[in-house]
Amino acid sequence: QVQLVEAGGGLAQPGGSLRLSCAAFGFTFSNYAMIWARQAPGKVLEWVSGIYSDGSDTYYADSVKGRFTISRDNAKNTVYLQMNSLKPEDTALYFCGKDQYSDSAISLDAIDSWGQGTQVTVSS
Repeated sequence: QVQLVEAGGGLAQPGGSLRLSCAAFGFTFSNYAMIWARQAPGKVLEWVSGIYSDGSDTYYADSVKGRFTISRDNAKNTVYLQMNSLKPEDTALYFCGKDQYSDSAISLDAIDSWGQGTQVTVSS
C-alpha cells in the first residue's frame, strides 16, 4: 500500500526558509517521478515542482522558480522541497504526490497517490 508522509511545515517569516520532506512507503520509490503541490485557502490545487525518478530533471512553477529546490534521496525513499525567500503568498497546505511514470513530474494529471499534507504559513 502506497503511503506518503510529509513533514517540515510550520510558521516562517517573510524571507525565511523551510525544508519539507516526504517519506515514501509501499512502492519502489526510485522508479517514479515525484511532485510537490500546494493548496491555499479558497484556491485550487497548484503544481509547484517535480523531479524525475533518478533526479536527473527538475521542474518548477514560475511562482517559485529561483526560490524553491526539489531533490530526492532514493536510498532514503524521500523527496525534499527546500523553500527559501518565502513570501506570504507561499502560505498553503503542501502535498507530495507520486507520479504514475518515471519521467513525467510536470502535471497533476498523472499523480496516483498523495500524502496528507503539511501546512506552511508565512507571516510576520
